[in-house]
Amino acid sequence: MPRNEGTLDRALRIILGLILLSLVFIGPQTLWGLIGLVPLLTGLMGYCPLYQILGLSTCPLKKQG
Repeated sequence: MPRNEGTLDRALRIILGLILLSLVFIGPQTLWGLIGLVPLLTGLMGYCPLYQILGLSTCPLKKQG
């Protein structure tokens, strides 16, 4: 499974995932916070299936040489 997320993209996904997951335990304590698992897991893996479907990648281009 090739990576298709850049470093900044991954960091933002992990932060967003943790913020959303915190809603399960603090604040409104809603199960909707479990949706934070999606950005958290995609950020940790560095791979987004939706990016692949859309043909996107936020990884920097590799130099050919």
